[in-house]
Amino acid sequence: MTDATQAPPLPDHLSVDPRSPHHVAAVFEHDIGIRFNGKDRTDVQEYCVSEGWVKVPAGKTLDRKGQPLMIKLKGTVEAFYRQPE
Repeated sequence: MTDATQAPPLPDHLSVDPRSPHHVAAVFEHDIGIRFNGKDRTDVQEYCVSEGWVKVPAGKTLDRKGQPLMIKLKGTVEAFYRQPE
């Protein structure tokens, strides 16, 4: 794994889904952390720092295409690269 100094800057809006226009594959080569309202979240599928929201799966519910049903939560969003231990 490379240093965080060599990692690309984190975008304001990022999605895990490769079909999304907000997906940046180079960012996912590094370990990303999301802090939402002061707590680290591991289930975030999409976020926007400037608008202050994250999208997370709504339990085990699936939409008609078999994808997890997402809910949008509003609050303070911080994205960061995790440091290797």
